[in-house]
Amino acid sequence: MLIAIPDVLSPAEVAHVRTIIDAASWVDGNATSGQQSALAKRNAQLPEDGAAAREAGGIVLDALGRSALFVAAALPLKVFPPLFNRYAGGQDFGLHVDTAVRVKRGSDFRIRSDLSATLFLEDPADYDGGELMIEGQFGPQSVKLPAGHMVLYPASSLHRVMPVTRGTRTASFFWLQSMVRDGESRRILFDLDQAVQAVSVDKGLADPSVVQLTGVYHNLLRRWADV
Repeated sequence: MLIAIPDVLSPAEVAHVRTIIDAASWVDGNATSGQQSALAKRNAQLPEDGAAAREAGGIVLDALGRSALFVAAALPLKVFPPLFNRYAGGQDFGLHVDTAVRVKRGSDFRIRSDLSATLFLEDPADYDGGELMIEGQFGPQSVKLPAGHMVLYPASSLHRVMPVTRGTRTASFFWLQSMVRDGESRRILFDLDQAVQAVSVDKGLADPSVVQLTGVYHNLLRRWADV
């Protein structure tokens, strides 16, 4: 399931994050690449353990916790600390698949990467190219969202970042482990959650049908969650 999540960061929060990361020193993006990805990746990245990445990443994590749509779609158990990258001057990231298990360097923190996320931090009008191309059941899907918006997609998907031919594409990216490992089960729960929300607007949270549907949701989550 691929889902766009709007307004994860407000314009003020985007500006704050950009102030932090634009003033920092950037390094070769292959600092966190796997062996295969390193062959395809050409970009710059903030050092994973640098003060700027930690401060800006904290802002992103706080924002994710406030996003009901993100929580409903991802059912997050663990989130890898957000990283930050940028592309310019023809840089790109060729077709690849994300590493199945991500380990935070210098710690015992690790996650199974069920989902990947890209949070855009640049106005699309300010750069050409840089689309995130995600291979899916019905062919490739092109994603290029406004600053502050995020796309969530299966980490098992083949994907790439197209060359940036004008300007700079700046983004945060990270992975997460869901409480529900199976993607189809997550999709069913998400669809049910959205239906419950829609019905509750018309009938109210105390309506018996809403209470019953909420019970079905939680019983399915109880059956499928791995926590």
